[in-house]
Amino acid sequence: MGVPRITVVILSLNEADRIEQAIRSARFADEVLVLDAGSSDGTVWKAAEADRVVETDWPGFVAQRNRALDEATGDWVFFLDADERIDEAMARSIRACVEGVHAGYRAPRHHTWLGTPIHHGSFGPDAPVRLVEKGARCVGEGVHETLEVDGSIGTLSGTLQHDPYRDLGEHLATIDRYSALFAEHSTRRARLIDVVFRPPLHFVASFLLRRGFQDGIAGLQLAWLGSLHVLLKWSRRYVKQP
Repeated sequence: MGVPRITVVILSLNEADRIEQAIRSARFADEVLVLDAGSSDGTVWKAAEADRVVETDWPGFVAQRNRALDEATGDWVFFLDADERIDEAMARSIRACVEGVHAGYRAPRHHTWLGTPIHHGSFGPDAPVRLVEKGARCVGEGVHETLEVDGSIGTLSGTLQHDPYRDLGEHLATIDRYSALFAEHSTRRARLIDVVFRPPLHFVASFLLRRGFQDGIAGLQLAWLGSLHVLLKWSRRYVKQP
């Protein structure tokens, strides 16, 4: 049967300044596949180190991930964002786990915000499912997509390093875009109580219950920005729904 092949998929849109580092962190894989959704900043040219670059439109997060699963030639697929890096320990773990017993694996992820490592709060470490067998599919709505596998899910060793925002303006623009997508695509009905109480509850949960205060000023800022995101998405949904 042979050793299973691994494809690392990177979805990109205007990531010319960081696509090369993402690709280099994935060089352990048998195939590095970049799906670019119409970049205008030279991302496709900078992605030349990848094994394949496929230029596409942007049908949405779920459809694009499923398109990537169809395009990948590996037996296993690891999804890497352009603002993430796979460390050496995780690369070794991926290689070992594809011959294991699980159908999918979570990738422990640590975040940096505007140069500050974040250890607590709602922006603290998480572990999304990123390594799946070729037959997996992506499901969900809007920006809340999930990789669905037929079997159990394990956890990789190592760390996925995530540095999502170049500056505060990009973070605010992302909040605006994602809250608009939630209002457009969510099937959940928003009530006035959601608009009034969810934002302060998010702040309390992030800053106090999840100990965001231990990250200092950055923790305070992130708790506030998270509350702003919650306010925008639920108020927009409240106004937009039938």
